[in-house]
Amino acid sequence: MLDSVVTMAISNAHHTFACKLVWTGAERGSTSDYEAYSREYEVAFDGKPVLRGTASPVFRGDAALHNPEDLLVAALSGCHMLSYLALCARARIAVVAYEDDAFGVMGHAEGSLKFTDVLLKPRVTLAASTTPADVTRAQSLHTKAHAGCFIANSVNFPVRHEATTRMHGEASP
Repeated sequence: MLDSVVTMAISNAHHTFACKLVWTGAERGSTSDYEAYSREYEVAFDGKPVLRGTASPVFRGDAALHNPEDLLVAALSGCHMLSYLALCARARIAVVAYEDDAFGVMGHAEGSLKFTDVLLKPRVTLAASTTPADVTRAQSLHTKAHAGCFIANSVNFPVRHEATTRMHGEASP
């Protein structure tokens, strides 16, 4: 009963998220020269560490800093993982490790440069005591996790997943 009440409260809730972005590159000069201005910025979130970012190196950014494109792929990967782990916990399926090699593609589509596809490749390891039926259920929960991922539901390009699931102690596929 409590799960359904919590789910109802979450589905009816209005959530807000805020940050403050400051272009720190201005300290090194104005945008009077496209080739030379700094693309660096900081993003602050209440109570959390400041995130330093820049443009992708393709757009003259610093390769050592995070860029919006990387963060979008990471957000999709993280959202899928968190949705998946919640589903496994509710199903009493013991996940002991989770890794994802996520990959996003940008290209020209409909007259502009945009993301055209993101592929998530989660590798899930379940407790050694997991039954074969639970391995099958765990693998199938990726589809449900994708459907419940807030970030994937908010983008206008395909977010695909190719998940593998194994029991602890088995060789990686």
